[in-house]
Amino acid sequence: MIDDQGWLVAARPVLSPNYNQRPHGVMVDLLVIHHISLPAKQFGGPWIDQLFTNQLDIHGHNSFAELAAMRVSAHLLINRLGELTQYVSLKNRAWHAGPSQFQGRDHCNDFSIGIELEGTGDIPFTDAQYERLITVTQWIRQAYPAITRERIVGHSDIAPGRKTDPGPSFDWCRYLGALTP
Repeated sequence: MIDDQGWLVAARPVLSPNYNQRPHGVMVDLLVIHHISLPAKQFGGPWIDQLFTNQLDIHGHNSFAELAAMRVSAHLLINRLGELTQYVSLKNRAWHAGPSQFQGRDHCNDFSIGIELEGTGDIPFTDAQYERLITVTQWIRQAYPAITRERIVGHSDIAPGRKTDPGPSFDWCRYLGALTP
């Protein structure tokens, strides 16, 4: 389900300019789960695509002005309906983690894949999102076998104190329990 260029064939491609090459020789061995909603606690609409492609209409909502200069992306987004969008090839470094550390290694973007779930930390995610996330995770783990269950984390785990996602509404037991060992 992942082609030789690092694109999921089941995903809607929306190309983000916010990426670069991974450092030479770095193995991808971490999966980071995030959440995003634009505006906060609102779902649907074009704003996540716009944010990740540097085209956010700052007049779309009064909270968008502070995001106008941000240059961020993720590899994948799973919306509330379970629909999958890909912004960056898995072979490249998406700009999703920011200042981060995992097991003593800084710069998690270098060695991770980032998946955004449309949602917030205090609103439950949908069944469709869990189903898609589980399937996508299995595809990713087949392509990147160093990503064990122990190497699947939330943004809050690699940027504690700075980030809280995916938050308390994310059911880690449901998600990890559905993955093959």
